[in-house]
Amino acid sequence: MSWTGNPSTTDAGGRFAAAQVANAESNDLQNMRAARVVAGRSADAADCAEMLAMLGLDAGVDRMPVG
Repeated sequence: MSWTGNPSTTDAGGRFAAAQVANAESNDLQNMRAARVVAGRSADAADCAEMLAMLGLDAGVDRMPVG
């Protein structure tokens, strides 16, 4: 039995890509919220930077808005 279809035209690839994008957006949102909590609980800017670094979070300003 042979398959003659083109794997790049299947819907599975599109669904996988869409799931990956949704996962990345969700992860970015979760990290942004975590960074905000850390910033709110920090004693000062140095403490905030240290905690963010320990958690592997980035306090970048080019993030998507929280809705």
